[in-house]
Amino acid sequence: MKSDINNKPLVMMTGEDIIHLVEVAVEKINSQPSKEKRLVYGLSGLSELFQCSLSTATRLKKSGILDPAITQVGRKIIIDAELALALLSSRKEEMNDGF
Repeated sequence: MKSDINNKPLVMMTGEDIIHLVEVAVEKINSQPSKEKRLVYGLSGLSELFQCSLSTATRLKKSGILDPAITQVGRKIIIDAELALALLSSRKEEMNDGF
């Protein structure tokens, strides 16, 4: 019964058929992993992400360590939070390996 739903015109479907299609669609959406990036905006967003002061966030941005995670257009700063955390984490590990 459910296999012929795909070939049935919408106006010919019963309420049960439509409910089944909606359930299948919802399951499909919920099963897909979220691929959206977590973004933070501006130096205030960067300071919240790293739980530091604005001056420390400014120094981090100017250092160039986070450049791959930062997109800046004019005064607007957009930071990929996951990439920024990974970059700073790898930098910290590099510094610990040197000692």
